[in-house]
Amino acid sequence: MDFIVKSDNYTLVVEHLQNDMKQQVAAAYRQCRLAKNLTQSELAEKSGVARPNISRFESGNYNPSLDMLVRLAVAMDMNLEVKLKK
Repeated sequence: MDFIVKSDNYTLVVEHLQNDMKQQVAAAYRQCRLAKNLTQSELAEKSGVARPNISRFESGNYNPSLDMLVRLAVAMDMNLEVKLKK
């Protein structure tokens, strides 16, 4: 990832925020999948995303593309909404 680094502390803050956000997004997708009573294999079949990628994403070990997030949401009959907040 490219970003302007002002100090070592700034880099650590950005990495921490990224990891927190990744974990929150992964947890939200997992909760939605479970609420829809879908297994990872079923979601993979419906979305066209490989099951190992879904597993790694849900465990926080995979950085999904926006395309993947949209495909998973659509496969669960949901919409993806992205907001920037101040």
